Amino acid sequence: MTDALYTTDAYLREFSATVTAVNAEIKTVTLDRTAFYPGGGGQQHDMGELIGVDGVVYPVVKAKKEGGDIVHIVDGSVLPSVGEHVTGKLDWERRYQAMRTHTAMHILCGVIWRDYQVSVTGGNMDFLAARMDFEFAELSREMIAEINEKINAEVRNSRPTQVKILPREEAFQIPDLIRTKINLLPEGIREVRVVEIIGLDLQADGGTHVANTSEIGHIEITDYKSKGAANKRLYVEIKD
Repeated sequence: MTDALYTTDAYLREFSATVTAVNAEIKTVTLDRTAFYPGGGGQQHDMGELIGVDGVVYPVVKAKKEGGDIVHIVDGSVLPSVGEHVTGKLDWERRYQAMRTHTAMHILCGVIWRDYQVSVTGGNMDFLAARMDFEFAELSREMIAEINEKINAEVRNSRPTQVKILPREEAFQIPDLIRTKINLLPEGIREVRVVEIIGLDLQADGGTHVANTSEIGHIEITDYKSKGAANKRLYVEIKD
């Protein structure tokens, strides 16, 4: 299994690793360890490059999960060899935008759960933009303005974030840990990664986040739509 370095250090931009497998047909490279996020939970995958000991650059256009491994899809006909030592470098601007966006969505979920006791029903993130669906029966422009002010207050509160890996049984004793309408954690997962915005939000989550909410920037709810009798979609953008 690939050692997923991003689970404990979201700010790791460069790392060393050893190639454990190569598939020349589909141009994938598997490493013993990686900081590349493979996508999931609405967050986009990382991009970047692998650099061989001889200085050859292998552009990484995508990372994805395959079983217990994370594979790196390389753009180009040249691939590293199994056993080769490489240096991985992330496209940091892309990653950091994803981190800011993901943490902003946790603020949104945390505020709406805390103040309205409303669950998330779905969502997806781009870079500095996202949409999130909530189980609101009614939602007005006045409520949107109120929510917008509250989430930016939490940015200004400079709340730190922290990550813990807990045994499944211990994690599921935490009240309201699963904020989504449907519990998406398979039974086979014995350890749960928990991300907390101190004093606001605590969720099971596999993605990457900023260390402090002050890093996010201004959050703007730009639009909302009704997607059903008890399902309202909020569109969000992150401003520098």
